[in-house]
Amino acid sequence: MKQIYLAVSLLLLAFSGFSEEPVKAVGIRGGLSSGFEYRVYSGDLTSYKALLSFRKQGLQLTGMKEFHVADAFDIGEEELSFVYGFGAHVGFESWHRDNYYDDIYHTYYSERRSGPIAGLDGLAAIEYTVKEIPFVVGVEVKPYFNLFGKSFFQLQPFDFAFTVKYTF
Repeated sequence: MKQIYLAVSLLLLAFSGFSEEPVKAVGIRGGLSSGFEYRVYSGDLTSYKALLSFRKQGLQLTGMKEFHVADAFDIGEEELSFVYGFGAHVGFESWHRDNYYDDIYHTYYSERRSGPIAGLDGLAAIEYTVKEIPFVVGVEVKPYFNLFGKSFFQLQPFDFAFTVKYTF
């Protein structure tokens, strides 16, 4: 009997998830940290995003929690929203290091180095939802800082990007 209650409860939860509001989005991000993103809406005003980005000849995976403010701009458009959030990233980056080894001929060689990175991210974005087709376009800034890599501490306050997402 408990199994029947559990099965019915799971079915009701599954069917209650279908609504006209989008619950997921997949898209691309073009900017300093370009890549692919996947967003899951957890409620009317929050979502979670995973961003797989390419930066500085490396690869980073970023997880973020986002908050949506639908009526932040008083222009009569419900489709325009403000999004802010925070998160963390891990990955690696590569760089070239020039080493001089001959003072007479000034000959040098270059070697490729790689190192792990980890850090924290922020997010501020303006997004426009196209109601006729399930697309969201946006402009965002994602400041971040790294604790590892080429330098011990690296701050990047202006990681601007243009995003396009398909919602479903």
